Amino acid sequence: MKLKERRKLITYLNILDQPIRFNPFVFSRTFLLWAILGLISGVIAGLYWIVLEFLTHKIAVFEGWQVIPVMSLCGLFAGLIIHFIGDPGEIHLMVDNIKFNKGKLDPKNNPSMILSSLLCVASGGSLGPEAPLVQITGSTGTWLGKIFRLKGEELRSLSIAGMASGFTALFGAPLGGSLFSLEILHHKHSLEYYKAIIPALVASSFSYVIFALIVHLGLGAVWELSTYEYSGIFDFGSAILFAIVSTTIGWGFIYCVKFFKSLFEKRPIPIYIKTLIGGILLGIISYYFPLTRYFGHHEINELLTNDLDLNLLILLLIFKIVAISITVTSGWRGGFIIPLFFVGAILGLIIHQLFPSTNLTLAIISCMAAINVCVTRTPMSTTILLATLTGFSYFIPILFASLTGYFLAPKIPFISSQMGKGENLNQNIG
Repeated sequence: MKLKERRKLITYLNILDQPIRFNPFVFSRTFLLWAILGLISGVIAGLYWIVLEFLTHKIAVFEGWQVIPVMSLCGLFAGLIIHFIGDPGEIHLMVDNIKFNKGKLDPKNNPSMILSSLLCVASGGSLGPEAPLVQITGSTGTWLGKIFRLKGEELRSLSIAGMASGFTALFGAPLGGSLFSLEILHHKHSLEYYKAIIPALVASSFSYVIFALIVHLGLGAVWELSTYEYSGIFDFGSAILFAIVSTTIGWGFIYCVKFFKSLFEKRPIPIYIKTLIGGILLGIISYYFPLTRYFGHHEINELLTNDLDLNLLILLLIFKIVAISITVTSGWRGGFIIPLFFVGAILGLIIHQLFPSTNLTLAIISCMAAINVCVTRTPMSTTILLATLTGFSYFIPILFASLTGYFLAPKIPFISSQMGKGENLNQNIG
């Protein structure tokens, strides 16, 4: 017998000699770690939301022409926070750190992200709190993993679970939030990290319960769409047609962002000057079109309940896209998922006014799904999120619209395309 084979035999016999430890449950130390992360993330998300609501109500008293100086000052202060405390980076840097930096998300710039994003979102910027929360809770997962000396895929999975728990707390969909945390890493990488799905589900579930307890959140739809009644197989074709139109608007949004990005990067200027300019422009748009102010969480219901004429809806669509693009490129912090849902709702209303025979609810939800998927490349999580947020019980039409948006999306993912020339992965790693 060869030496190598003899060593293998000895190792095998040693394993057989070890006592068998029987555990009837799929329950381990790592489960408790995922649960602890979910509890911490739920507390973080709950406190963040309470402060955000408080600031929003305080700043919302300024209306009319006052929104211009108020949003300008908030933009300036947010830029000064980023300049002096530290640049927390953008969502694309977080995604690249997960993929290329062994799953590590550094929490050292979380104070800057918390303060700057609270100002940007509360003052009326067209970005939501989802991206800041995902970054904060994701880096909390990395921090917790380092405490327990996790390495490799275990640490990466905990970071992804943290991302999922932050996203879930805001949207109230543990499965959708868990899938989002994988899909946002883009299709070819999401399968690579499939092992993180169970940690993400566990952390998300605990996070949602704690968040609901803190903010007294109830179960049920957030956006009040009229009840959809299936009228036949042609509804799937209608969903695809609506999605094609929405994807066209999604491409327009991407090119609009690139246009404003080139303007803001034409000359090197301090971040606080960029955010100040962004605040002035956003204030002017909000003055003329108040519904474009804020990220759309409450404004979607206002849009659905008010009977707005076609011309106003078209102007809202154009200027909301411009407002989101300015917010993204001028250094304001936040996420664009809910704002894109708002754009999709406007587009659905426009289609229904142009073609009254179309099903309004189907048009709105198909447009919301397709435009978001076109930009974010997240068909599975978008389908589940919209079903949860709207109470739309028919998954298949949403899925058809989501997949249409996915396959007609730009070849280079929008998030990756936002990586500037001078940025690198170490910008927010330290």
